Amino acid sequence: MPAINKAEIPFALLLLPFLAGLCLAAYFPLAGYDALFFALFCVLMALFIGLNLAYPKLHIYKNRWLGGTLMHGLLLISGMICFNNNREIDRADHFSKLKSKYLIAIIVSEPKLNGQNLHFIAKVGQADLTPVRGHILITLKTDGSHQPSLHYGDQLILPARFNEIEPPQNPAEFNYKCYMAHQNVYQQVYLNGKQVMVVGHAQGNALIGFAQRTRLALVAKIKANMRDTDAIAVASTMLLGYRADLRKDVQQTYAQTGTMHLLSVAGMHVGLVYLFISFMLSFLTRFKHGKAIKIVLSVLLIWCYALITGFSPAVCRASLMLSAVIIGLGFSRHISRLNLLAVSAFILLLYNPFYLLDVGFQLSYIAVSGIIIIQPYIYKWFFFGNRFLNELWLVGSVSIAAQIVLFPIGMFYFHDFPVYFLVSNLFVVIPSAIIMFVGIVYLALPAIPVLSAVLAWLVEHTALIMTKTLGFIEHAPFGRVDKLWLSPFEVMLCYGLIISVICIFIYKNKIWLKAGLSFALLIAIAVSVKQFSNINTNNITFYSVGKSTAILVQNGDSGVLLTDMKPTDKNFHYSVQPSLDSMGISRLEYCTTHNDAANPFLKKTGDLIHAGNKTILMIDKAFTRKLFPQKLGLDYIYLTGSPKLDLQYLTKNYTFKMLIAGNNNSAYLVKKLEVEASAAKLPFLNLKRNKAFIISSN
Repeated sequence: MPAINKAEIPFALLLLPFLAGLCLAAYFPLAGYDALFFALFCVLMALFIGLNLAYPKLHIYKNRWLGGTLMHGLLLISGMICFNNNREIDRADHFSKLKSKYLIAIIVSEPKLNGQNLHFIAKVGQADLTPVRGHILITLKTDGSHQPSLHYGDQLILPARFNEIEPPQNPAEFNYKCYMAHQNVYQQVYLNGKQVMVVGHAQGNALIGFAQRTRLALVAKIKANMRDTDAIAVASTMLLGYRADLRKDVQQTYAQTGTMHLLSVAGMHVGLVYLFISFMLSFLTRFKHGKAIKIVLSVLLIWCYALITGFSPAVCRASLMLSAVIIGLGFSRHISRLNLLAVSAFILLLYNPFYLLDVGFQLSYIAVSGIIIIQPYIYKWFFFGNRFLNELWLVGSVSIAAQIVLFPIGMFYFHDFPVYFLVSNLFVVIPSAIIMFVGIVYLALPAIPVLSAVLAWLVEHTALIMTKTLGFIEHAPFGRVDKLWLSPFEVMLCYGLIISVICIFIYKNKIWLKAGLSFALLIAIAVSVKQFSNINTNNITFYSVGKSTAILVQNGDSGVLLTDMKPTDKNFHYSVQPSLDSMGISRLEYCTTHNDAANPFLKKTGDLIHAGNKTILMIDKAFTRKLFPQKLGLDYIYLTGSPKLDLQYLTKNYTFKMLIAGNNNSAYLVKKLEVEASAAKLPFLNLKRNKAFIISSN
């Protein structure tokens, strides 16, 4: 197997220090040091130019590492400067730095209705009369009497009542604040429709506005001749990248069968579109200059499709790569796909460095890198004389290569692994091609009564068959391995092992074998240490969950959850279940707050809870105020449901270390107790809008 020639992938090698600079700036913000970085960049640039001018005189060819070191240093600093310059929150003219009464903003994302709430991102241009910058997440509460019709490019006036996006309150909870920060959005505002005034239209990018209107018109065309809502949603997502109508159950089916890439318009979709375009324009090659015209039209049409689907990082990556391949092949040039991939990444990151933090961007580039490097070797494992079986194995080898390189990052973000991914991906080849090709024809043609109905019927029923079959695979026995939680360090070790194994096959060097064995050993040690830590953990967690109560008593891999929530509740899945999975709890017992419970590490009798060496009194509305001849010793008192009491009664009858108020207490009671506790110098914790409280029960 031939080794990778470095001369063919110069951009791939130069991209690495630039990525390192972006990562340093992203995860170690150094606001206020822009001048220092710029000065360092100028010094390195001057040295680099000077060394090149004095190359023969100073015999630099004897020390080639000097030029490479300076170049890598320049790219590293460039990455840091590039990311810092795009971080809006650090700018002095960010709207959050000024006190104002109102903001003037332009909608820059497609408004999405979720229940009664309309969500979208707006770019702020003015705070009162002062020009500012920054983006804000707006949530409008709608109702039947007033439901505003908002679109991309609408200019709004809204009150400046924004707040910082809240961080996660519970262990392992989805970090929505971090997710939005990765999109350069740090503030949010909750309003009703009457508090927003539309003062202008079509104020955004005219090209993007036209593309979004075109996409909505095409979605309406899909809905015109189809009935099944899930089939409409799948077809709209696959063809146009329109996900607003996609139910979470359908998304979960595709995600848990390893076919989520079908619902994320990317390389496969762009490739199928190109095949259709190439077929339709094949007649041009008969004419003089027809080949050049075909190349130009193909590239233009591919980018038109990318524009209509929303210019996602994955689509832009695929469009850039495919455009370069089309142009290169048109001029009979040999092109390294890995180098093209690096060029596309470099261009996209220069345009928006925050793409680096986008999960779709990471998954897309890692998957394609793995396919380019690993797939040719996997494909050589088998050879079939039958052409159909050979093509089927080609698809399978691509799927295997993608899953190998996506495994660590997939575990990090999604915590599960689809066991039957190969079966799922082989099955969807034909249905997805039918949906794409027939769907493109349906959208491209004008409305022709019989023909349009037939094409729409074919797309609809193909989407239904594909979704139902994937649903069957999803619920097959042992269909997925879940609750897999990897730390960033473990992800790095996994990729170290994968890279080492790849290099063993490419370079056949014992060094890589030793590196692979070392990474495997480190992974085993890291997993063992985590398992040992989980088994020896005895904690009590007071969750911060909406208007509910949830207290977890953990004893190694066992636990008892005292709660008034049901496992099917939305808040339970969002705030409690992730922490149970991340803690490695495999045996969980549910207990309502009003029932008694007893096991080796927990005893609950009435309102009194004994867990390990901790004693907790839970007081709710039904609590009867009693006077005791002597104080009862407790560790914690937990209030829930706004009981009628005051601190004087508690201190008179109990001794305790801390008073904890759950989320479902009235604001009046919490404020009253907070004031009284402050005066008495007693520790008081209000869980509402605060992080969950975790104590050791050893």
